[in-house]
Amino acid sequence: MLSSTSLAVPATPKLHNYTTTDFWFADGNIVLLAGDVAFKVHRGQLIRHSDVFNDMFSIPQPVSGEGQGLVDGCPWVELYDDPSDVLHLLRALYDGLYFNKPSAGDFCAVSAVLRLSNKYLIEHLRQRCIDRLKADWPTTVAGWDRREQQATVDGRYNPREYYAHPVLVIQLATELGLDDVLASAFYDLSRYGPRKIAAGASAMPHLLPSTLARFKARVGDKSGPKEPLQLSLDDLRATFRGREASQRFLATFIEKELEGRAISANCGNRHVANGHHCRESYYFIMLNLLRSVSGIASGRDADPLFSLSQAVDMLSRTDFSDGTKQCGLRICASCKEDFALSVAKSRKQVWELIPSWFGLKRDSGSEGEELVKAKEA
Repeated sequence: MLSSTSLAVPATPKLHNYTTTDFWFADGNIVLLAGDVAFKVHRGQLIRHSDVFNDMFSIPQPVSGEGQGLVDGCPWVELYDDPSDVLHLLRALYDGLYFNKPSAGDFCAVSAVLRLSNKYLIEHLRQRCIDRLKADWPTTVAGWDRREQQATVDGRYNPREYYAHPVLVIQLATELGLDDVLASAFYDLSRYGPRKIAAGASAMPHLLPSTLARFKARVGDKSGPKEPLQLSLDDLRATFRGREASQRFLATFIEKELEGRAISANCGNRHVANGHHCRESYYFIMLNLLRSVSGIASGRDADPLFSLSQAVDMLSRTDFSDGTKQCGLRICASCKEDFALSVAKSRKQVWELIPSWFGLKRDSGSEGEELVKAKEA
């Protein structure tokens, strides 16, 4: 850890070569240099939260002439970290790290603080960032449903307003070994069309100008930091394979659970043409799932979790039209209950299969995979 910092270099830095931020305190007693940005802060504040900083500042400095080796009258430390990350870490240490509600704009702070709290062993900040990431990128289907509900306001679904672009999350999770959030991030990304998946994230929010300039220089493009915001070829392939697997699962569900579905043993419409109303309802649900009207309209055409939820919602809706008036499906209570149970089981299977769909886990023993294999045989 200490190898990434330096307490003594031959030449004393000149402050006029550095940009300063609001973290430049007149009574500060240590100067942190990161890239071309300087921060004058309090040694005690850093030591209080991090044993790494404590050890770093305990290393004896070489004896130098009076006034030499100081920046603005203070000893200095060069950090080989991104200056944007350092700025966010200092904000968290001085002002706290608070999240009132989901917002995509928080990701820059979360990723920066997580990266450096992991490096400098600041456990309380690390845990807060992990908790926030897991809330935004859940590990359970119930958590996913809550997340999707939060991103839907007045019937309008806009996940990018509330949650960071999944490409950013995949990159961070891969960098820091956060395997728990990868499955939901890959699944979220796979719901885009192929062109958008390949394009990656369009922007990195809340970066210092120097950080943004380095990104631009890396790709030699003045229009923006493109390279860091795109998936690797391996991750891109994994996303497309997962997208294909999710669509195959939904197609298999439609074939097995809707096409020619038998009425329930206690069907209340059995006396009417042997359950005609219930069979007709299954057929209507199947047509709507095949059309993917709701999914396409909200950008979720490759989203079996959403499509299956829509199938259940159709059982209670009364805004369909029979050509003359609005009405609901004429499915009986027993068939409705049986179908809802089938959907709940399938949604659980989807969630269990997501890691294997995207190559995150090799697991061929789940019931959901057997559902697909049974129809492929």
